[in-house]
Amino acid sequence: MGEAVANVARRINATVEEGKDSLDLSNCGLASFPDGVFKVLWHVTENIHVITLADNEMKAISSKFFLTFTQLRELDLQGNVLTKLPDAVAEVKHLTSINLARNNFSSFPDKLTEIATLERINMEGNGITEIPMEKLCGMQALKWLNVKSNPLDSNTKSALGSPHKFDILSTTES
Repeated sequence: MGEAVANVARRINATVEEGKDSLDLSNCGLASFPDGVFKVLWHVTENIHVITLADNEMKAISSKFFLTFTQLRELDLQGNVLTKLPDAVAEVKHLTSINLARNNFSSFPDKLTEIATLERINMEGNGITEIPMEKLCGMQALKWLNVKSNPLDSNTKSALGSPHKFDILSTTES
């Protein structure tokens, strides 16, 4: 545990000291985003555009996270155990890419459809049965959607087969 905390601290210090625009806390065994990180990074949050929290053990991510890192462009949360996102995700007005692959979502996070700048959504390997295609089609910036390895229902599979202005990766088998 001590080594994991030291690893997180080293990565955060590197971000601050080197003036990086990214924070990589992947593979750190995190169950949540550490509250202390907000205190350490409060004066540089506007500069952070990419956060990677992949392959941790996160069950939830707080509204505070999205209300703090408002300038995020890319967020990688793949390989956690998330089941939902807070409504505050819609407050990240510059987000272009979100990776939520290999989590435990059973429904599509509808608030993502309110982010006008979102170009790429990766939901591969979750437990999603329905996709809000009408809302997704209304997203002007959306270019790519990955819903492979989800137990999509027949209506959703049918809707995915229609032509769309964005690329869709999906599996046709049940």
